[in-house]
Amino acid sequence: MAPAAESSAAATRRKSGEIAVPDPRSGEEAEEGESSAARFSPEEEATLLSQSHTEKLEANELFKSAQYSQAISVYDRALASVPNYLEYEIAVLKSNVAACHLKLVDWKAAVDEATKSLEALDRLDGPPPSTSSPSNKKDERDAEASGRNGAGKEGDDDGVVELADDDGDEGEALEKLQKDDRRKDDIRRIRIKALMRRARARTEQGGWGNLQGALEDYNLLSSPPLSPHLSPPDTATVRTALSTLPPRISAAKEKEMGEMMGKLKELGNGILKPFGLSTESFKFEKDEGTGGYSVGMK
Repeated sequence: MAPAAESSAAATRRKSGEIAVPDPRSGEEAEEGESSAARFSPEEEATLLSQSHTEKLEANELFKSAQYSQAISVYDRALASVPNYLEYEIAVLKSNVAACHLKLVDWKAAVDEATKSLEALDRLDGPPPSTSSPSNKKDERDAEASGRNGAGKEGDDDGVVELADDDGDEGEALEKLQKDDRRKDDIRRIRIKALMRRARARTEQGGWGNLQGALEDYNLLSSPPLSPHLSPPDTATVRTALSTLPPRISAAKEKEMGEMMGKLKELGNGILKPFGLSTESFKFEKDEGTGGYSVGMK
């Protein structure tokens, strides 16, 4: 993201020498001895987030009034105000920008922005488990069995959490647990939005690779831990996509393979022509098992 103008408070302190670290959002390199993980002070961070929030609200209103290009510009200003280590805030704004590009029918830009949103969430919370791995499917079955047969056992994340005996510590621990749960819910909600937006954009783009990517996104959405939290309309969209995408992927693959073979034949004819031969002198046989081709003389 492009660096924004430095906040007046940060600029004043930086010029007066009260802080010695570079702006984490800028391309400045840290001086020797300075931390590469420089952060703003809590006060500066709060100021930057407040500025970003104000701009995000303005962009939201532009989106509601169908001024999508203007909304993108204001979302970009909001992003420029966010310190680059606040991954959740970045993910939210990137997902919103993706929504604008969907409205503008700019599928590639929508895919790019939704992907950046998901990458920020992955850095914050880790990616959801892949649905394509047999071991992951076994893990899901084991987790379901554990939930039926041993819910609440020691070590289970969803089991009873023991709090400290001290009343003050117990209150603080409970408050932290509640805050962590809310953040997990927020991360999951934004992940669902970003995946839905990227999947739609990939579907609209078409082509073998894009359709396959859309199917992978919908597979993630159709599996735990995301599937129980889909809205009814999103659930219907995912189910429809999972049934309609496979034949579209097969057709797109066949078309692209045919086009590739056509180009290879043109290249081959150019090479063989000086020898009085052409690709018509050879036969191409498709292996239905692998989808590949073998070549032999006629």
